Amino acid sequence: MKSKNQNLFFKSILPAVSFGALTGVLTSLAVNLYKVCAKFAISFSEKGYHLIGGKPYIIPIILVAFLIPAFLFSFIYKRIPNLRGGGIPTSIGILRGIISFKWVRNLIGIFGMSLVSFIIGVPLGNEGPSVQMGVAIGRGSVTTFGKRFHAWDRYSMTGGACSGFAVATGAPISGVLFAVEEAHQRISPMILMIATTSVMFATATTELIAPILGVSKTLFPSMELPQLELGDVWIPLLVGVTMGLFAVLFLSYYRIIFNFFNKTLGRIPHGWRIFIVFSLTFVAGLCSYSFISTGHELILHLLDAKTAVWMLLIILIVRATLTLCANSNRVTGGIFLPLMAVGALVSSLLSALLGQVFGLDGSYHTVILVLGITACIAGMMKMPLTAIVFAVEALSCYDNVIYVIVAAGVAFLITEIFGAESINDRVLENLVHEINAGKTPEIIDRYVPVKRGAFAIGMQVRDIFWPTGLFVLSHKQVLPEEQRSKHSPKALHEGDIIHVRCTTFDAARTEEKLKDIVGDWDASDEPEK
Repeated sequence: MKSKNQNLFFKSILPAVSFGALTGVLTSLAVNLYKVCAKFAISFSEKGYHLIGGKPYIIPIILVAFLIPAFLFSFIYKRIPNLRGGGIPTSIGILRGIISFKWVRNLIGIFGMSLVSFIIGVPLGNEGPSVQMGVAIGRGSVTTFGKRFHAWDRYSMTGGACSGFAVATGAPISGVLFAVEEAHQRISPMILMIATTSVMFATATTELIAPILGVSKTLFPSMELPQLELGDVWIPLLVGVTMGLFAVLFLSYYRIIFNFFNKTLGRIPHGWRIFIVFSLTFVAGLCSYSFISTGHELILHLLDAKTAVWMLLIILIVRATLTLCANSNRVTGGIFLPLMAVGALVSSLLSALLGQVFGLDGSYHTVILVLGITACIAGMMKMPLTAIVFAVEALSCYDNVIYVIVAAGVAFLITEIFGAESINDRVLENLVHEINAGKTPEIIDRYVPVKRGAFAIGMQVRDIFWPTGLFVLSHKQVLPEEQRSKHSPKALHEGDIIHVRCTTFDAARTEEKLKDIVGDWDASDEPEK
C-alpha cells in the first residue's frame, strides 16, 4: 500500500503541484505586467482621441496610418493563425487539442498585438489575451523540462488558462470553474488539482506584486447592492428572460456580420477588411469614447449613474456591431469584457423601462445591472455556474445569491430552448474551419499497448486528455481482477491493450500525442486485430 501511495505521489500529485505552482506564479507575473501595459495603452488611446477630436485636419493622416497595423496584422495571422480572434475561444481550442501553437511566439504575439488593438480603441478586452498568455506559459513550463513530461502539457496549460482568467478578473474560484465548465466541459480530480494549484499560486503572487505595479487586483470595486426580497423574484426572472432572448438575437447578429465580412467581402484581402474595422472604430471613437475601447469604464459608469435611453440604445448598437466586426475579422483581443458591457447596456435599458413604465424605485438600478451582466455570461457564453460564482466574487452579490441563480438559470434555459450555442464555441468553430480549410482528414484505427513507465499507468481512460477526436473503443486488461486496485479497478496498467479510433487532420501529431500518454511504441508492438 505504501509503495502504491508513493507511486501516486511522485507520478501524479507532485508533478501536478509543481507544474501548477510554476505556471501560476509565471502567469501572474506576465498578466500583471500586461495589465500595466494595457492600462497605459488604453489611457494613451483615450487622450489621443480627445486630442484628435479638436484637430480634424489630423484625421486623414491617422486613417492612412491605420493601413500599417491592418496589413501587419493580416501578415502575422497568415503565419501564426492562433493569434486570430478572441483569446478565450482560441485558448479553449488549444486546451482541447484542436489547435496547435508554438508557445514563445504566441506569448509575444498576443501581448504585443492586443496592445495595438487597445491603442486603436477596438472594443475588445484584456481578459482573453490574459487567458491565452497563461496557456502559452503553461506549455512553456512543461516544454522546459523536456520530453519526459510532455503528457502534462494540456494539464499545465489548463492551469495557465485558469490563472490568467483569475488574475485578469480577480475571481479565482471562477477561474477554476472555467476549466471544468468551459475549457474541458468535464470534471476530474486531475483537472481540479492542477487548476486549484495554479490559481492559488497566481492569486498569492498577485497579492504581492499588484500593489507594487500599481494595478488593481479586482475587475470591479466592492459594491453595496440592495438585498432583494422574495416578492422581488420577478425582477431576476424578467432580467433572465430579457438577456436570454437578447443572447439569441445577438448570436444571430454575429452570424450575419461574420458572413458579411467572410463571404460577401471574402474576396477582399484580409488586410483591407481589418482596415475597415479600424476605420469604423476610429470614426465611432471620435463621436464618443463610450462607443469603443474595452467597455470596463463604461460598465463602471453605468453602475454609478443612469444614462438617457436614446444614448444607451446608440451605444449598444455601435458597441455590439464593432465588437462583432472586430471578432469576425480575427482582430486580437478578448470578447469577455466587451460582452459584459453589452449585458450592462441591455440591463440599463431594462432598468430605465421598469422605472418609467412601472415606477420601479431607482435603488434597484445597480442590482438589475449586476443581474444582467450575470445573465449575459450565462446566456451568451453558456457558462451558468461560472456566471453565478463570478457574480458573487467580482460583482458583490453576496446577499442576492438565489436571485443571481434565477437570472443566470433562466437566461441559460432560454438559449437552450432556442438552440443557441455559446459564442465561444461559434468563434472556435469558425477559426478551426479556417485553419483546416483544404486539408483532408485521416482515420487512425489501432490497437495500442501501454508501455512501461507510461503516463497513463494508474489512470482511468476517462481522466486522460486524449488527442482531440480520439475515442478509446475498448480496454483489455492484463492484470487479474484480484490484483487490481480496489479504488480504481479500471485503471490502465503496463501491457494493457487499448483500441483507439480517431479522425484527424494531422495524423503524425496525433500519434505523437498518443505516444506521450501510453509510451513510445512501434508497429512490432501492436497486437493483431
